[in-house]
Amino acid sequence: MLRKIALGVTMLVSQTVMAQEIVFNQKAALEQVYRKAVEAESLLPMNDLNVDFGYVLYQSEITTQSESEDLELENVRDYAAVYVDGKLQGRVSDNNKKIAIKTNPGKYLLQIYVENIGRITYGPEITDNSKGLFGEVTLDGNEVENWKMIPLNIKKYPVKDLKFENRSEAEIPGFYKAKFDLNTVKNNYLDISGWGMGEVWVNQKYVGSYWEEEKQRSILITSENLLQGENEIVVFELKNNQQKTMKLSQIPVFK
Repeated sequence: MLRKIALGVTMLVSQTVMAQEIVFNQKAALEQVYRKAVEAESLLPMNDLNVDFGYVLYQSEITTQSESEDLELENVRDYAAVYVDGKLQGRVSDNNKKIAIKTNPGKYLLQIYVENIGRITYGPEITDNSKGLFGEVTLDGNEVENWKMIPLNIKKYPVKDLKFENRSEAEIPGFYKAKFDLNTVKNNYLDISGWGMGEVWVNQKYVGSYWEEEKQRSILITSENLLQGENEIVVFELKNNQQKTMKLSQIPVFK
């Protein structure tokens, strides 16, 4: 029994030593992947914006009368992060459509970044396959109107063409870049603990997505996508934009 415990401790220490920290010190503005905006009095689902999968930014001006008002969305497909004047207020989904907006009374820019995770291909809801935001959005019971809807070309935009700068403390979604060195090329797991929802590219190749709700907290990066020496990683993050580091692990990471 003692030998097994000692062996377990040795393995744990070894794994800790082998974990390599990656520091993201550059950021690219999301405006670089904006597609043509559509303006309308009412919300339009992604289908009407010619977006089959991916992300759309819905934004409108709002006026608050108190320090806390309920924002309620009629339909959210599938997941959204809510910002007011660039500050994260929280997240909503089709199972949780109400959120408290906490501001001083005044006029603000409401921005709702929505991701369509996938299409329904079976069951009774197959005929209702609308994605994005649709129906009404109300603030303190009053309908929010006059929307600008901007499809975001996240996955198809060449990451090599993104223009990065030294990152600031801004909370809004964007792309983050870092470099890391490897002495030996082999499979690694990218530990994304603490990050919220996003996409990852390594050496300009797309390697996967992540979501904080999932049990697994790592992405496999195969040796074919890695280089001996310097490597580059780019991450798009939707909500936890204060995060600055990830780690490479030799084993998968779970909650």
